[in-house]
Order: sequence, then structure tokens, then C-alpha cells
Amino acid sequence: MIKKMNEYCPHLLLAIYILEFGILAINPYDRSVWWAENLPVLIPGLILVVTYKLFKLSNLSYFLIAFFFMFHTVGGHFTFERTPFDYFNDLLSRLQFDFIFPDDRNNFDRVGHFLVGILAYPVSEFFLRKKWVSNIPTAIFLGIVALGFWGALYEVIEMYYAVYQGGSSGASFLGSQGDVCL
Repeated sequence: MIKKMNEYCPHLLLAIYILEFGILAINPYDRSVWWAENLPVLIPGLILVVTYKLFKLSNLSYFLIAFFFMFHTVGGHFTFERTPFDYFNDLLSRLQFDFIFPDDRNNFDRVGHFLVGILAYPVSEFFLRKKWVSNIPTAIFLGIVALGFWGALYEVIEMYYAVYQGGSSGASFLGSQGDVCL
């Protein structure tokens, strides 16, 4: 029974994600921002589905990927600056984390940036299992470097989209929350 559950875990996670995606596709705050936020999730998601029979990751990797994709999809629905996140923002204030989060901004975007780090595990696992590296420290290092590269690339794409789209859609995608965008 447990073996069957382990075998179908990626399928269950995919089904949950598709359900969430379908629900959050209904009436997002800004449709162009919704697409811009969801394409970076849909493309690797489709790659994982297509290559599943060729190469399987661990259930932990699939869970971490699904968790990040689901978080990102919520941000795409509301925009990262408008996602209801008051409980977490209030908790930070009560815990007196003002030295880290000194303003009244919605911290959903900051948590999203932090959560990119959980993807280092699946990337490291991929490097090890493909035998592109032979030891765990090197795999972890390369996983972090790969995420740094993709994170920086995403920020550049985000900036170009904001400049190209302009207006409130550009600012919403960028998550500037009132910062001056030049």
C-alpha cells in the first residue's frame, strides 16, 4: 500500500497543482500578469511531465517543486504585491522582525524569493543522479549556482516585461509596491 502511495505521489501532486491552477485561472487580478507569472511555472512543469518516464526524481523533490509552483501560481492570481498575506506580515511585526522587514510591504514576494532556494534540492538530486557530479557537496554547490543563474535571469526578464508592458501591469508583475520604476 505504501509503495503504491509512493509510486503515485508525483501524480497526486500534479493533480492537486492542476486543480489549483484551474481555480486560480478564473478571474485573476490582471490576466497579462497571470500569464507572465505562470509561464515560468508551466514550462518546467510540462518538461517534468514529458520526461517523467525517462527520469524520475524523488518524491521529496516533486513535493518541493509542487510547493514552489503552487506558491508561485497563487502570486500570479493576485499578483505578488496583492496576495492576501496579512497573517504572515502581522506575525513578522509581532515577532519584531522590523530590522529585516522594516516597511509595511506585503512580504509574499520576499517569501517567494526565499522559496526559490528549496529548488536547490531537486537540482542537486538531478546532478547526482545523472552522474554529472560525483559527490554531494559539489551537487549542492552547483544546485545553488544554477538557481542563482535562473533567479538572476528571471529578474532580468521581469524587468524587461515591466518596461515593455508598462503601466499597472508592468508594475504589478515587477512587484514594485510603490517603488519608482525608471
